[in-house]
Amino acid sequence: MDKRGLSQIITTIITNANINGFIEKNIYKGSTKKVCVPGLNCYSCPGAIGSCPIGSIQAVVGSIKYNVSLYITGLISLIGIIFGRFICGWLCPFGLFQDLLYKIPSRKIEVSKKINSVLRYFKYLILILFVILLPMFLVNEFGMSPPYFCEYICPVGTLEGGIPLVLLNKSLRETIGVLFLWKMFILLGITVGAIFIYRPFCRYICPLGAFYGLFNPISFYKFKLDKNLCINCNACMRKCKMNIEIHKKPNSTECIRCGDCIKECPTKAIKKEIRL
Repeated sequence: MDKRGLSQIITTIITNANINGFIEKNIYKGSTKKVCVPGLNCYSCPGAIGSCPIGSIQAVVGSIKYNVSLYITGLISLIGIIFGRFICGWLCPFGLFQDLLYKIPSRKIEVSKKINSVLRYFKYLILILFVILLPMFLVNEFGMSPPYFCEYICPVGTLEGGIPLVLLNKSLRETIGVLFLWKMFILLGITVGAIFIYRPFCRYICPLGAFYGLFNPISFYKFKLDKNLCINCNACMRKCKMNIEIHKKPNSTECIRCGDCIKECPTKAIKKEIRL
């Protein structure tokens, strides 16, 4: 196993270390739940010891305590400024889930550059609409709103929270409705898609990836291209599973910092860089 896979596994185990949650069939609500984990990890997972960044943003935007939102947004922005989408490639549990699915032997589908360039903006639409605007304006008579992305879209919540809790609690199994079936349909679609297309959720749906991606060009951790060494062989672009023209834009908002391009470059023109 490579370093990236090991890092993803360790992070997944650490952020879901509450084994008692599965034994006691409930959600941990201790003090660490006040802090966001860096990757997309469901708050409702019985093993989760921290809060999901996207869930936290929705919770504060959709409440009457708007002063807290500055703290949450500031914390996640700080993570983005330091690491960018390195979090997606190395620390996100659902990223690991998709990576493992993509390893299943099958005929892979290469999304065309034209289609990919259009679909990649869908995650920004989800970020703006479901994470920010709907929780902010579509509220009840008490000035509060549900977490729209978590409730109606997020497959991570279904995988880590919904399925385990339904399996562990008989009362929940008896109350399964259309919404749960809809979320299962989304999860199933992404699961099947991830076998044939590399990280479809990260590419086209994930609002946290969209948020972190905005910081890629200015993050402390980034990639640097030495144009004097680059021979424009396109080896990096052919190797990149995210369809990025690395030799033209090494710090693209779509880059998850997997490092495959660095390993593939024959002249070592691409390097990791930490710039403060």
